[in-house]
Amino acid sequence: MRNGKESEEREYLAHVQKELQRTLVELEGKVSDSYRDIIEAKKYLWVNMAQLDAAERAANRVDISLSIDAGEKTVARLQKIRKLLGSPYFGRVDFRTKRQPDAGAYYIGIHSFVEEESQHHLIYDWRSPVASLFYDYETGPASYLAPAGIVDGEITAKRQYKIKNGVLEYMIESSMNIHDDVLQKELSSTSDEKMKNIVATIQQEQNAIIRNENANELIIQGAAGSGKTSVALHRVAYLLYRYKETLRSSDILIISPNKVFSDYISNVLPELGEEKIMEAGMEELAEKELAGVCRFQTFYEQVEELLNGEDPGSAERIRYKARREFVLELEAFMSYADKHFFEPVDILMDRVQLPAHEICSVYERNMQLPVKQRLEKTALLLAVGARTDDGERLTKSETNKIKTAVKKMYKFQQPLGLYKAFYAHANQPELFKMKGKGLIEYADVFPLIYLKMYLEGSSPNDRVRHLLVDEMQDYTPVQYAVLSRWFPCKKTILGDSKQSVNVYSSSTLQTIKTIFPQADIIELSKSYRSTREIMEFAKEIQPGGTMIPIDRHGEPPRILSCDSHEQELDMLRKLSQSFLESDYHTMGIICKTRAQARQVYDALKHLQEHVHLLDFESEQFREGITVTCSHMAKGLEFDQVAIPFVNAACYRSEMDRSLLYIACTRAMHALAITHTGRKSPWLP
Repeated sequence: MRNGKESEEREYLAHVQKELQRTLVELEGKVSDSYRDIIEAKKYLWVNMAQLDAAERAANRVDISLSIDAGEKTVARLQKIRKLLGSPYFGRVDFRTKRQPDAGAYYIGIHSFVEEESQHHLIYDWRSPVASLFYDYETGPASYLAPAGIVDGEITAKRQYKIKNGVLEYMIESSMNIHDDVLQKELSSTSDEKMKNIVATIQQEQNAIIRNENANELIIQGAAGSGKTSVALHRVAYLLYRYKETLRSSDILIISPNKVFSDYISNVLPELGEEKIMEAGMEELAEKELAGVCRFQTFYEQVEELLNGEDPGSAERIRYKARREFVLELEAFMSYADKHFFEPVDILMDRVQLPAHEICSVYERNMQLPVKQRLEKTALLLAVGARTDDGERLTKSETNKIKTAVKKMYKFQQPLGLYKAFYAHANQPELFKMKGKGLIEYADVFPLIYLKMYLEGSSPNDRVRHLLVDEMQDYTPVQYAVLSRWFPCKKTILGDSKQSVNVYSSSTLQTIKTIFPQADIIELSKSYRSTREIMEFAKEIQPGGTMIPIDRHGEPPRILSCDSHEQELDMLRKLSQSFLESDYHTMGIICKTRAQARQVYDALKHLQEHVHLLDFESEQFREGITVTCSHMAKGLEFDQVAIPFVNAACYRSEMDRSLLYIACTRAMHALAITHTGRKSPWLP
């Protein structure tokens, strides 16, 4: 066995470090030379501009552009080498085939590295075909899919390493996929202000998701803490590596729940050597679509309104518009509109007459088009085909009169009017309620867009070639219908039906399956974030499901009873002070509402720069103490979590139960719950 002893492994590491350092120096020299060459070329062009003809100027500009491209590629490689210097590799798999009876040792790292002189691979990229052996197999018979086909053989040995700042901290001989000791060490570390990459601890079921190349739609149902978002981002990195010739970071879009979450996950792809991908929120996309039509309530404003019980009828309206059948009802209404909302009448002008039956016939020949395009084409065809009694063509003025007349024959000119007509047609006008002048409820945003597309049409975004949708349970069938029209591309859709912020509008996995019947569906049941004690506690709040907590132990969650509201705030001050004196990096104080979060934040102001209020307008996730509400904390994790005001009056509904579950499952190592008076019935 090559490098069988630990001393030999240390020698190999030293050799790799030496080669990396040599390459680093060489690349730094190339970057300096490129920079100097570009400056000189630009200077030459500037000084001699008057003497150079157009062809020479163009040739010089091309040379400068090529030099910049080459320089950028060198800088990108330099960044990868710098990253490798700290931790060149984390795993090794020894594999032999029938053709090669001597096992080859494949060292797996975050990037590949080839020794220049021998062209020998010192490190293999974690996304390379041979690296799948490390994630998918124990020692024994194994195979991997290479560009030339399936390679069969046998894994004779596996090792895992922890290399920090170029120093080998430990080495584990392992027959398993990812040795439990390595996983436990990684999971027991404290959290950061950014999500970390998981290349050293990718599990077999996660690797199956990452390397899935065939699914047009891939749905990931993942329990709280199962790493679904991280796995989805590693899947993006894998696809960018696998299809590097045809797929770029700019071709991928992630639909993200909020800007804080976007900031939190922003490190993962750059850590893996890829550029950040584009991100957008559903509201951001809706705002562009409804510009000039109306304004709308945000999703978080809708949730706050429900929590505060401001409008007793809002839950019923939201629930009605979140059904799968609702999309079918909208489509049935469109069919009805096709038959009944176009009312042709004779067009009588001085030099030409167009009978209603002829207008109707031309209109019906263009039913495949959106209404407004249909009307325009109908008018154009009528005008082009019409002749005066003298056989003359129509003037521009007469053509415009026909366009205006045909347009007026359709009953509704504006999307909002058509949308109101839908509820009148359904004999349920009470299910549509304006929030104010030109302001609609959030539940109406995407149904309105769906009808607007029918009325005006929409252009699919061909630039986006892969769409990532996170927090899938918070989107309704009509939102998915709109997304599919906007982005007719491959999709990775992920979430957890147990973590719904708004139970009235949440979509179950079963519902999402009916929307994408051809999708590949993978469930991630194992939860890695929290200790077993925290996850067992959370499972009692929200029973059912298939979540399996990893066997990492810690202190049991504490339920702290207080005699008064002031004493409860004082308890939060003590918990915060205790956190600041600990080795933990992040603490979340997760409230039910914004008003509660503001109150707690004010009570902790004496801790100054250590405390941050995370609100709807926030854009960054920071270390220290974060005070927020459950629906803003989704997707985030904290070393320690405190949940205040968990009394029977505050946490009583199914929606409250869901928010409490979300808050509890943010905790990695420690969880404390406080209440004054009778505790919530949802608590164990």
